[in-house]
Amino acid sequence: MIIVPAEEVARLLPYEECIPLMRDAMIALSEGRTRQLLRSILDLPEGRAFGSMLGAMLDDGTFGAKLVSVYPDNFAHGGHSHQGAVVLFDTETGAPSAVLEAGEITAIRTAAASAAATDALARKDASRLAILGYGEQAWRHVQAIRCVRDIGSIAIWGRSSGKAKAFADRVGGEAAASAEEAVAGADIVCTVTAAAEPILESRWVADGTHINAVGSSRAGPAEIDNALVARARFFADHRPGVLAQGAEFIRARDAGLIGEDHLLGEIGEVMAGMVPGRTGEADVTIYKSLGSIVQDLAAARHILQRLNAAS
Repeated sequence: MIIVPAEEVARLLPYEECIPLMRDAMIALSEGRTRQLLRSILDLPEGRAFGSMLGAMLDDGTFGAKLVSVYPDNFAHGGHSHQGAVVLFDTETGAPSAVLEAGEITAIRTAAASAAATDALARKDASRLAILGYGEQAWRHVQAIRCVRDIGSIAIWGRSSGKAKAFADRVGGEAAASAEEAVAGADIVCTVTAAAEPILESRWVADGTHINAVGSSRAGPAEIDNALVARARFFADHRPGVLAQGAEFIRARDAGLIGEDHLLGEIGEVMAGMVPGRTGEADVTIYKSLGSIVQDLAAARHILQRLNAAS
């Protein structure tokens, strides 16, 4: 069995390679060339969780699972919030064939998928980026978004002004005193927080903005308000997942502001030309990211292919 640690994952899965992988994986998902179950989440004490995701890529038979623990409090101590393993199985015998460190795969593929969605939905001249949050996904999203747009300015907001300032210095951006200030005039906004209640309001967001809503990956916690959901052209990474576990969409739907038809399609459908994405310069677009096992499988398969090619 092949074991791939985090350092090797990072070396073999650069954003320039992962972004097109995510685009292809999301198109395959939307075209029915994959299989995946909704994620299963087991709540643990102290706000922690344990999740499992199962899926398969039908084009070549790749199948496997991701098991991951979520310990949000690790971040305060310099550790990773998401830890676990992606396990691939041999397509001929069904035996486990590889175990890859899941935290690094999750970190890279999540930001890469947002970058692919940004490339599909943001205005071509988008150059002003706002990041709400300063954790690992904030850093990853800055790196990934820079691969698809010429970013000229970055505004950062987080609940700790000191941590926001330190992160802004790290990425060559500016710390904002409020979320409203951070998103003022932004072309692209990434929400990558652990907020339980919305920290981004529609009235702060300019026409033409694209938003990657990433921080909430389950029903319950929501980063953006109902008015923004209702205002935007709203796209899912996976339609069944967002209808069942996409907190922002569920809240707006349950408030009676939208129906299920407000979810215009999956990002893979936009990328494949099956569903229109941005229809005009003034459109506000939202990509709701929950994360899909097919993203993990595509990343893991690519890593193993690179390892095999080098051996």
